[in-house]
Amino acid sequence: MSTQSLNAVGVGMFTRGKPQIMERSDWLVRWVCVAYCVAALCTIVLPVGALFLRSLNNADGVYVGLQNYLTYFGTSALFDSFLNSLLVSLVTATIVVPMAFAYAYGLLRTCMPFKSFFRGVALIPLLIPGVLKAIALVYLFGNQGLLREWLFGHPLYGPIGIVGASVIWTFPFAVLIMLTALQHVDQRLYHAAAVLKTSAWRTFLHVTWPSCRYGVTTAFLVVTVSVFTDFGIAKVIGGDFRVLATDIYKEVVGQQNFEMGAVISVMLLIPAILVFLLERRVASKQVAQFTGRSLPYTPKPSAWRDAVFLGWCVAVTVFIASVLGMAQFASLVKFWPYNLSLTFSHYQFEIEGVGWMNFSNSLWMATLAASFGTLIVFIGAYVVEKARRDIGLRKALQMLMLLPMAIPGLVLGLAYLIFINTPGNPAGWLYGGMAILVISTVTHLYSVPHLTCLTALKGLDREIEAVGLSLNTSVTRMLTQVTLPVCLAALLDVWLYIFLCAMTTLSAVIFLYSSDTKLASIAVIHIDETGRVASAAAMAMLLVYVCLAVRLAHHLIAQKVLRKFQPWRTS
Repeated sequence: MSTQSLNAVGVGMFTRGKPQIMERSDWLVRWVCVAYCVAALCTIVLPVGALFLRSLNNADGVYVGLQNYLTYFGTSALFDSFLNSLLVSLVTATIVVPMAFAYAYGLLRTCMPFKSFFRGVALIPLLIPGVLKAIALVYLFGNQGLLREWLFGHPLYGPIGIVGASVIWTFPFAVLIMLTALQHVDQRLYHAAAVLKTSAWRTFLHVTWPSCRYGVTTAFLVVTVSVFTDFGIAKVIGGDFRVLATDIYKEVVGQQNFEMGAVISVMLLIPAILVFLLERRVASKQVAQFTGRSLPYTPKPSAWRDAVFLGWCVAVTVFIASVLGMAQFASLVKFWPYNLSLTFSHYQFEIEGVGWMNFSNSLWMATLAASFGTLIVFIGAYVVEKARRDIGLRKALQMLMLLPMAIPGLVLGLAYLIFINTPGNPAGWLYGGMAILVISTVTHLYSVPHLTCLTALKGLDREIEAVGLSLNTSVTRMLTQVTLPVCLAALLDVWLYIFLCAMTTLSAVIFLYSSDTKLASIAVIHIDETGRVASAAAMAMLLVYVCLAVRLAHHLIAQKVLRKFQPWRTS
């Protein structure tokens, strides 16, 4: 059979018309889709539904309708928390987005030196727990901080501290989005602007800005919803400044008022869903700025421009390094600020209920979540993208897999708590065990890895698989010898993403642990509540050490694995 005939046969199998024969692999994929839909219902829809129903009941389980919501809106202190959360979120996004845009612009649109170094620096905050950033700011700008005069008498505890720590936390998210937005632009547009002698400012408005405005909007929305739903930073450095996330924690843990906690969770969930839908709408309107005829942008040297952006990147690097260095110093100082001698005593964790076991739990949970999560995410993405039948079922599954992106971790954790403790629920035995921590973490982080795997699978031309099927090659062999090698880089990145996020996660597991499964990120909060801030910094620094080590190991392993299975990437 000729190559043209072979391709025709293969392509025909993936046309819009339904295949004539239902093969065994099609049945298998259908059942996998059904199983994933059931799993999504059990891990996302039913828990969130149980949370919403709990908000409509009183403490005795009697349905009271919207009475709890009327109580919430009638309590000025509770409603003020909503406004406070919105305030710090918008202020943080307003600060972070221009910072990240300038940083990413320097990396892609200038000829400044050390670009690879600065690109790596921008990702360092991802390895630092949010709580540790808040602790470092306390040592720098707190009442006894080294740089407390820089605040001109204003207290760090409150909106200033929350915004400051949130800026550091969300900076990498915004930079990554900006890098993607700025890298796709046609060099010919700048050539045309130069020929027409267009000013630099007008070139920016009419060439640069249209190519990246959707990225800027997306970054603003992502930062806003991330800060709006964050718990750890506000818990450590918020002081008496109330926000929705800490209100949920106080209502559930402090007062055992699950009904009001559910109401506040719904109030936290609604804006998050609205922002998610808005972000999806913005993304759907984005048009391609880089086509097959486009020329990649190559910046030309400019002494003053390169110097300005180099100075900005150096300033950001110094700030990030000072935060991490201050956190490390705080964990080693004997008694701040009166006895600055160094000691490792803070790493002994001589506190009841806290110890190295918490660190071991985090390491074990992150490993399980990354390993099982990567497998589950890849299979789910594969059946959504590569299946030949059941288009409606696959679209429904795709929608369910994107839902976790719109659900804050604290809301999901409380939903799990209420759902699995519902009388008669056979899943009640999961509460407090390692399994529920892994499930909640994977569910909370699911959407981003799913989109990553989906993107990798879309890069594999369907004609390749069609040729394999036309040669009677089994689906298993095609998967192991073609699909997996092509997607290997994405799978390694997914494993790393889940592991790093699981090591530092807090909000999704804060309501689900027991004394035997308490994680290090939770232990940091409890140590800080006792006033032993140095020990809290020490526990958090252990997480940083592991994240750095795993990131380095991932880089070395990825180089060797890709050199073996994807030689075209390293050639």
